[in-house]
Amino acid sequence: MTAKADVKTSPAGASDMAHIVLTFDNNRFASALYGQFDENLARFEQKLGVDLRSKGNQLSIRGEPTAAEQARRALDQLYGMLQKGAEIGQSDVDGAIRMAMATDDQLSLPTLEKKGRMSAAQISTRKKTIYARSANQDAYMRALERSELVFGIGPAGTGKTYLAVAHAAMLLERGLVERIILSRPAVEAGERLGFLPGDMKEKVDPYLRPLYDALYDMMPADKVERAIAAEVIEIAPLAFMRGRTLAHSAVILDEAQNTTQMQMKMFLTRLGENSRMIVTGDPSQIDLPPHTKSGLVEALKVLDDVPGIVKVRFEDKDVVRHPLVAEIVRAYDRAGNGGPAV
Repeated sequence: MTAKADVKTSPAGASDMAHIVLTFDNNRFASALYGQFDENLARFEQKLGVDLRSKGNQLSIRGEPTAAEQARRALDQLYGMLQKGAEIGQSDVDGAIRMAMATDDQLSLPTLEKKGRMSAAQISTRKKTIYARSANQDAYMRALERSELVFGIGPAGTGKTYLAVAHAAMLLERGLVERIILSRPAVEAGERLGFLPGDMKEKVDPYLRPLYDALYDMMPADKVERAIAAEVIEIAPLAFMRGRTLAHSAVILDEAQNTTQMQMKMFLTRLGENSRMIVTGDPSQIDLPPHTKSGLVEALKVLDDVPGIVKVRFEDKDVVRHPLVAEIVRAYDRAGNGGPAV
């Protein structure tokens, strides 16, 4: 147990409040858990409406019983991360709180742990370990573990592309695949490849920068460069996939909402032996020419009943970037600029 919990309740006739006292077995980890000037504890108070008081390695939680228990579970998860050598920041605190709240929601997410000790899904490489920061991230990460074809659908900032690349890097590092193939349709609002300088790789690189960024975050830079040079990591526009069979590979198609119907069918049928395929996209950000149907939107409908294919849909509450990003997504949705519903 990361911390000993002494749970108390208010006496009869008093307000319905719970009092939980946590005792941590490592003062250094406890200090990191509280944050500088107790900033992490203040975050808990703001998000859950509980009152937290620290005294050395003891932490007192007072509040409405459900909120107090959610705080206990989130604190327990964060302390466990510290024990494994991780550093925690505001985004980790927010993620742990979201996960703790999700276990009390009646969500149809069979991947979530039962109530009690909370165990968030994780992706680990030698360089970094990532923990799920929302219920849908948890479902997505577990789907990546068990399924050969996964769709990650949702707004910007939910981690769908980053987690896909992180999972592919983990598979490569463990020898479960022989290569990583990253692809995007070269369709962007107001730009065309022909106007960009350089050879094909130099033309495509700006479109694939988010994929590169995730790779460098999960693997040492020199290993990424060597793997690209040896074509163990292949960066290719979608058009280059035609006629290939992608075996023993982790294959990622990003920005899939910008595929045409024929491109999407072509890509999905490239799946070869012992491969994993991950398709990510946001149907509210389609940059295709007018009257051109999105291959992603069609695929989600056509493949709805195909066994072995998992679709995880992210929502604005899953945004793990700056808190304002979630508010921006909600504002555009309210204004009717959210794009076609899926």
